[in-house]
Parts: sequence; structure tokens; C-alpha cells
Amino acid sequence: MPRLGVNIDHIATLRQARGGYEPDPVMAASLVQLAGADGIVVHLREDRRHIQDRDLMILRETVHLPLNLEMAAEETIAKVALTVKPDLVTLVPERRQELTTEGGLGVAEHRDRIQAMVQLLHDGGIPVSLFIDPDLNQVKASHKVHADAIELHTGKYANTRRASDQNKELEDLIQAAKLAAKLGLRVSAGHGLNYRNIRPLTSIAEIEEYNIGHSIISHAVFVGLDRAVREMQDLIRYQPAQG
Repeated sequence: MPRLGVNIDHIATLRQARGGYEPDPVMAASLVQLAGADGIVVHLREDRRHIQDRDLMILRETVHLPLNLEMAAEETIAKVALTVKPDLVTLVPERRQELTTEGGLGVAEHRDRIQAMVQLLHDGGIPVSLFIDPDLNQVKASHKVHADAIELHTGKYANTRRASDQNKELEDLIQAAKLAAKLGLRVSAGHGLNYRNIRPLTSIAEIEEYNIGHSIISHAVFVGLDRAVREMQDLIRYQPAQG
């Protein structure tokens, strides 16, 4: 049964817009947990634009779901991770000017640096996933640096408008997921996924988890967080009848 990890960064974004205490992403995580999500995802950025160190510390102590910490491959953030001990660290590319993560990590191009970060986190007892584009070379490179898992960047798939383009992107995701699983890497997927485009991805058996944030939080504005999470769970766990 595929799992759903809910990214709560955008709750913190709303809080930081006013610089106060509300809405509290820790409370959001508790509601997400009660709604039946399988994990919590947060991105601790170098500029602390949304999630703060305090959020991370309290989440680790109070929410009893697997905690997936997204972070750049930087030693300052790694020190925080080694203190907090999330259940998984996902290394992602990060540029200060971007609104959201714009592409996958260049594992093949920066192999030595990423391997050193993977080793540092492994030495601290933390499994590591790498956020990559559905490119077979990046999958192979992820295996070579001893990552435990990959998260396939679904942004190009999510942003396509023509059926032919979407089918091409879907095929790339299928092939990347199959290779990763063959190499012994766990596979998740995320970025830009929503209630309209998630269904075709659920046919990829190798994808064990979908990490979704913006779409769920946006939907929750109108229907509430509990219902937003449950509706996404229904979509990813849908199994067509066998004829």
C-alpha cells in the first residue's frame, strides 16, 4: 500500500508572512497525523524562510509519524539534522532566489560532495534519500554514493499540458523507478502533484510513497486539513477493479 507524506512547509510560510505564531505547523502536523497520513515532510532552508529550528525540534518530540527532513547538502544544516535525528533526510538542491525546489539534485555532477554528505549522515544513523530527476544516470549515481532511497522529481510531469508530453514524462518516471528498485533503492515521488494528476502515478508499483504539500494545504483552505489529507489518501490508495 503506497504511503502519503504531507509537507507542511506552507503552513509555516503563512505564519512567517506576519511574523507571529499562527498558524502553527506543529499543530498542522498533529492534524495531518490524525487524518491518517503516513509521514510528515519539512524543508529546513538555509534562509529559514518558513520552517524554523524550533518547529523541527518540537515536531521530533511530539508527532509520532516518520519525519522526513529536506535539506541542502550543507554542513550547517547537517549539524541540525544530526541533532534532531529525523527518520529520513532528503537532500535537495537549493537556491535562495527560487520560490520552490526547481529541479533534481545533480548527483552525477557532484558525486564526491554528495557522497561525503551521505556518509556524514549515515555515520549519525540517519538514512538518506536523494531528490533527483527521473534520469537513469542520476539513479545510477544515487546508487553509487550509497543513498538509501531516491525521490523522483515529478515537476515536469505535473506541469505538462498535452497528453503526449505527459505520457513521455510518465514513461521516464516508470523507467527511473524500475531501475532504482532493481538497484535496491527505495522510491518515492513528489513535486507538483495534486488531486488531478496523481492517479496515473499510482500505477507505478515501485513508488512506495508520495510526498505532497502545496496541493493538500491549498485544498485544506476550503475543506479543512482532515478532509484534504483523507481525499489524497483515497486517490493514492485507489486500486482499479480487475476485469
